[in-house]
Parts: sequence; C-alpha cells; structure tokens
Amino acid sequence: MTAALIATFSALSFLVGILYYLDFRKEKRDWRKQAEQFYHVEERRKSFIVLLGDRFDQTDAARPMLKKLRSANIPLTPSEFLGAQIVAFMGLIFVLSSLFHLRFLLSFITSLLFIEAAKKLLFMVRKNKMKERMAEQLPEICRILANATRSGMTLNQGIQMVAQEINDPARAEFKQLAHELSLGIEFNSAIQSLEKRMNNREFKLFVATVLIQKKAGGNLSAILEEMGQTLEDRKILKQEIKTMTAEQRYISYLVPVIPVFLVLMMNNIIDGFIDPLLSGIGILLALLFIGGTVATFLLVRKVTNIRM
Repeated sequence: MTAALIATFSALSFLVGILYYLDFRKEKRDWRKQAEQFYHVEERRKSFIVLLGDRFDQTDAARPMLKKLRSANIPLTPSEFLGAQIVAFMGLIFVLSSLFHLRFLLSFITSLLFIEAAKKLLFMVRKNKMKERMAEQLPEICRILANATRSGMTLNQGIQMVAQEINDPARAEFKQLAHELSLGIEFNSAIQSLEKRMNNREFKLFVATVLIQKKAGGNLSAILEEMGQTLEDRKILKQEIKTMTAEQRYISYLVPVIPVFLVLMMNNIIDGFIDPLLSGIGILLALLFIGGTVATFLLVRKVTNIRM
C-alpha cells in the first residue's frame, strides 16, 4: 500500500513538473519574442541555399526579375521564383518520363517550353489582375478625394489621405505619387506618370477629369463623387458580364488541355503511340494541331472579352 502511494505521488509530481516546465518554456518564448520585436532583431537564416538566394537577390541580374515580380504583384523574391521554376521543371520532366513514358529529350524540351509559356502567361495574367484590382479601387479613391476636397483640403492633401486610407495595390502607387508631390514635382507631371504606370482606361479618365477640373476650376468634389458612382456602376456591370461569360472562358482553357492529356494517356497505355508525331508528316500534323488549338483559344477569348 505504501509503495503504491509513493508511486502515485511520484507520477503526479512528475506530471506537475512537466506542466511547470512547459509553462516556463512558453513564458521564455513569449519574452524572447517581445524582446526581439522591441529591439528589431531580424531572424538569421543559416541555410546555405537561402544565403545563396539572398546573395543572388542583391545582384544586378536579379533586378529586372524583381521589377517584373513587383509589377505583376507576385510576393516572391527573384531567387524564390527561380527556385520554383527549377523545381517545377524537374517535376514536369519526372512526370512526363515516368508517368506518360515520354523519352527524356522530348520530356526535357516539352517541360522547357511549358515552363517558359507558363511564366509568360503568369506575368501577363497577374499584371492584368493587378490593373483590374486597381481599377476596382477607383470608386473608393474618388470618394476619399471628394470628401477631402469638400472638407477644405487641397488636392495634394487628399492624395496623401488616399495613400494612407486605401488598400494595396493602389496604396503603393499613391504613396509614390504623394512622395513625388512632396519633393516638389509638378502636379501635372506626377499624375501623368501615374497614368503611364497604370495604362488603364478608367485611370486615364480619372486623370483627365482631375487635370481639367484643376485647370478650369469648378466643383471638384461633386465631379469626383459622380465619377465614383459611375465607376461603381461600371464595376457591377463588368461583374455581371464576367459571370455570364464564365462558362465560355473555362471552355477556352479546357479545349487545349483535353487533347494533350488524351494523347499522353494513350502513349501511357500503348507503347510508341506518340512516335508517329516525331516523323516528318507527324511534325506537320502536330504543328497544325498546335496552331488550331491556339487559334481556338484566342477566338473564344476574343468573343468573351466584352469591352465597355
């Protein structure tokens, strides 16, 4: 009986000791986190690959890629983006060679072309998406500027308020605009440079309205408020059109994918199924197929791309 009580007491003491130890570790971790935040201590990464990537990010060769990534609103560093391409390239070669039984040279060339095309498509789509998101923020920008000018602020002060109140991605552009104005750059030049960076019809209309009202005078707050309401109505109409054409847009993506997938599956089932495509007539047929698929994709996208 005594031995059982001692064993029970020892087990309970051990559990209580573990709980106190875990609580001490938690307090120590929280205290260390607060100390690092107070003293702005940066976390040091000691991985060789990460250090090599950081060194590559600081070179001149990485600057054009960084500019592309920022313009496309892709939250990756050049080294991370390059690493993702290498991993995707090797994975695609492995899938085509092992799963679909393609020859290594053909898998290598196909993977290289696919990665290059996917990269260009990604930059194009993301850049257009960023411009669309900024165009969707224009009604809110017009309302903030209208409220600022109505309350007695100048247009420059209203732009500074927009840079503080608006969300990304428009925040970065209006911060740059406010910074240029604070440095003494002429208003017309600064806002026209914003228009060139955006290259969007809604922004061109916004810039033209602001410049005309600033030069000719008038009730700028009323004009901006009316423009914000008009742009809001346009955004709702665009969303309705996008919803109505969603099926056709997805068909345009499926049309090129399904034949390629079927050919690869047949090559997996039947050995040498894809070999005739590597002959003279086969290459000609493959080029005709690729041209027809691309033309179909472009035509469907053209039909569904309703401009306003």
